[in-house]
This record gives sequence, structure tokens and C-alpha cells, in this order.
Amino acid sequence: MRWSATLIPTLRETPAEAVAPSHRLMLRAGLIRQVGSGLYAYLPLGTRVLNKVVAVVREEMDRAGGIEVLMPALWPIELLQQSGRLDAFGRDLITFRDRHGRPHALAPTHEELVTRLAHDALASYKQLPLTLYQIQTKFRDEVRPRFGVLRTREFIMKDAYSFSADEAGLAECYEAMREAYGRIFGRCGLDCIVAQADPGAMGGEGSEEFVVPSPFGESSYVRCEGCGHTANVEAAAAPPPEPEPVGQPPELREVATPGMTSIEAVSGFLGVEPEAMIKTIIYVADGRPVAALVRGDHDVNEAKLRRVLGAESLEMAGADVVEKVSGAPVGFAGPVGLEGVETVADHAAAAVAASVTGANKEDTHLLGVVPGRDFEPDRVADIRYVTPEDRCAACGGDTRLFEGIELGHLFRLGTKYSEALGATYLDGDGREKPYVMGCYGIGVNRIVAALIEGGADERGIVWPPGVAPYEVLVLPLDLSEERIASAAEAAYEQLRKAGLDALLDDRDERPGVKFHDADLIGFPLRIVIGKGYLRDGSLELQVRRDDARTEVAPGEIAGVARRKLAELSVHNEQGS
Repeated sequence: MRWSATLIPTLRETPAEAVAPSHRLMLRAGLIRQVGSGLYAYLPLGTRVLNKVVAVVREEMDRAGGIEVLMPALWPIELLQQSGRLDAFGRDLITFRDRHGRPHALAPTHEELVTRLAHDALASYKQLPLTLYQIQTKFRDEVRPRFGVLRTREFIMKDAYSFSADEAGLAECYEAMREAYGRIFGRCGLDCIVAQADPGAMGGEGSEEFVVPSPFGESSYVRCEGCGHTANVEAAAAPPPEPEPVGQPPELREVATPGMTSIEAVSGFLGVEPEAMIKTIIYVADGRPVAALVRGDHDVNEAKLRRVLGAESLEMAGADVVEKVSGAPVGFAGPVGLEGVETVADHAAAAVAASVTGANKEDTHLLGVVPGRDFEPDRVADIRYVTPEDRCAACGGDTRLFEGIELGHLFRLGTKYSEALGATYLDGDGREKPYVMGCYGIGVNRIVAALIEGGADERGIVWPPGVAPYEVLVLPLDLSEERIASAAEAAYEQLRKAGLDALLDDRDERPGVKFHDADLIGFPLRIVIGKGYLRDGSLELQVRRDDARTEVAPGEIAGVARRKLAELSVHNEQGS
């Protein structure tokens, strides 16, 4: 391809709305343009990168035994009603009625639809196990799209679904996908960490994420410095604390706390540390009120609380519900005397020897509250987020928290969807049984952004060869000089005939502009043809990653370029 024959609108200035490095560089390098909140058009270079990532994903999914299908992104909303997930998606779901008044949704994911397909197309255990996958556009009405293509309202996903006869078959499919993910991210040059995760609205028992650390990631993770165990904070276990020493039981008494509804305000007023307080937060779980108790310096992990309760839906109660349950305005609820509502206490809250809590009375708190004496929770469980002070729940080692970009997610769905949608097969004895399912997703757009987040320098992007928009840039510095122009054409044709993906910069621009754009876009190799060629007839091959330079005879340029690209590919995969 010739530069003049394609569209590469690079920018000199960074758009004000771009914060994440990948967002800034994708705009400046002419890969994307924003067309609305959380909506992006991919320009020619961005489309080429996207297609190359898709090719890697497709090759490895086929290698792992996946069978490609394509399901519609628009489907009738009753599928979500049948699975019980309509409320779980809430306002993230983009819905509308067609001209006949029938409700439809733009697919945020495809579990329900693929389960229906299995119900219609599969019948016998002899057809199992089977893994179907697609590469399709998904839609979610994100409340706050941000960081460019990392969090958008329209995005491209590879989603795969396995159907097995039993748990052993699911384990086999799951492991095959896990290995395929390792190969996919390795080929893309991404150093992924596998983290335990919360299934969330997907349901099922257990899941894992493939994540790359990044300050612009939307998820938080905890990693043990000792054993290496990593988990999303939604799933990370908080170890129970050592019981506090019990001395003389304190007297339970009320104290006036006018207008003080926060831990900070009450802590400062009473002169007690937040860890000596217990927060009582009222939720509504599947339509019933629930009180969650955590220590004053901790936060409720709603994903954990939902799992403990076995609830499909969980949301913080409104002020009217809080007052009805506790008899007091928001900020003054407490466990003592709280009746008619299930209470779930975190391990750390239940271990506080004497605490401060709300008194279920306006402008009033209780001092000297002793768990077990003054109140007895219905359940004690791990329902809080981990903190940097927590030790590893697996080995007791030091931990650290970090932000990361989730690129892939594996789920053991079990029979949640097959039972809800009546998708069954006949076993060897002719009995109907629900499929045991798995689900495996990859955010294709996120791979592109993550490559830039982890592979850029002060000059621009540094692409791995396998997904670069072009592998080699032929860069003549003075096209008015006939010998340079002829050498550039010859090098370009030689590279193309050798099967290499080359771009010829045939613009009538100053060398500084050409070098700047080459660095910004990040082509792995560039062939520079300038004064050196006029002087001694050699071409200069430059490597973007480390700026290494090699003088090459014109007739050998394709062979040398191929070897360099192979070396770079090995380096990227080993680095991952």
C-alpha cells in the first residue's frame, strides 16, 4: 500500500478528552475517531490492527476445537426474561420496540441465544462436547464510557460457549480454552496474569480473568507477593482476623451525634478509630431487606454479599426502606434491636470486642456494643473488600493491589442457562439432561488498547509484528532525487513479492515529518533510503523497538527484514 492511496490522518496535538495513553495515541496515530459518547470509528490503520488481532483469535480458537458461528446482535427480549437476567442487566441493556410493538434488545452477550440454538440443533450425548464461538459486536449502555476503546458502548467480542454432558466434559473444554487464551495473548505480545474472578451476572460456579496491569484498567486486583495467587477484588478472599482480647465487657450506652451520618464524622466526634466502629448498611436482595455489617474502615463487597445471600439482584436500599427497617434516617441504622431483617456480619465486624454503631434512632449512636452480647447476626461471612493491609488468604504472604485491564474471562456456567431455557440432550439411557455449559469471552478492542498501553514510548506506539498495521515502512527521504525514488519502489516491490506487509511513504513531505509519523504509528521496521544510499548504495533498516540500525544491500532487504521480524516476534512471545 502507498501512503498517498490510503487514509492516515495523524494529529500533532493530543485531543483534550483523551486521558489514557492508548486513547491519545490511537487518535493521534489516525487509528480511530470518536463519533459519539463511547462510540468509535476505526480508520484504515485501526481496522488493519483489529483484523490482525481477530485473525490470531480465530486461528487459536479453531486450533482449540472451537466451531465458528455468527449470531444476531438483535434479539427478542423474552430470552432474557426466561433466564432471569433482564433485571440483572438493568439500564446497561439497550432496548426498544420494533414497528409491531415487540420488545427487542441489542445483545450485551449471547448466553441465552446460543443456549436456544443448542436446544434446537443438538439432541444426543454423541454430539458432545461441542464449543461454538463467534466474533461479534456487543452493546452496553455504559453510564460513563471512558479511556477510549477500553470502555465503550459498542465493542467487539469473541465469545465461545461449550456444551458438555457432565462436569468432567466442562473441565476439559474449560482447560482447552484456558490454554488457547494463553497462546492468543502470547502471540499478541501481552504479558497476562490469570486472576480468580466473580461470575457476576453471568452466574455459574467460578471464573477466571486474563488481565494486564495498567493504571487505566477498570478493575482492581490483589496479588500475593509470596505464592502469586491473584484475584479480582470482587472475588479476593479477606482472611478472618484474630479475635480481639476480651476484658471487662463495656457498658452499652447511647450518645447524641446530631447530624453525623458518616464514619468520619462520628469517629472524629467520639474520638474512636474507624476500625472500632461497625457500619450497618441496608440492602434490598431479591425484594427483601438485608442488613450488612462491616467494620468502619472496611467497605461492603456487594458481589460477595450477593453470593452469600444467593441473590439474583442486590441494590442499596432507598431512604424510605432504611427508615422503615431501622426506624431512623440513613446514617443511624445499627444491629442492636434490629428486627424483621436478616443481618449478615463480616468476620472482621463480628470480631470487634466493643464497637460504636448506629442506634436505630435519629442523631444517636451506641457505644460499647459487643457482638454476641448485644446482637447476634444471622450469618457471619466474608462480605468485604480486601485492603492493602490484608495478608494472602492462601499462604499468609504480603499482598499488593493493582489496577488492570481485563482482556479475557472464563466462566463455568454449569446448568444455569440450559435449565432456565429447557435445553436438554438425551444421555445413553435415553434420559433428558441439561447441558453443562462454559462461557469464554475476549475483548478484541481491548487487546488493541492494551498493546498500546504496554508497548509505547515517548515517541509513540511500538507494535509487535504480528498485529502491526504494516510490518515494514519504506521511507524515502527525498523523492525528488530519482535514484532514491527508484530504490524505494524497488524495495517496496521486493518486500511485497516476499509476502511482507509493507507501506511506502510516497508523500512529498520533509524527512522530519515522515520520521515523526513513523515513530508515532510504530511500524516494527522501516527501510530508510536517503543520503547513505546515494553515497554507498546501501539501505538502512531501523527497528522501532530498540532503534537498532543495519546497513543492507538493496537485493537482500526482503530476507533481512523477514529475519528481523521473526526475531521480534519471538522476543514478544517470550516477553509475554
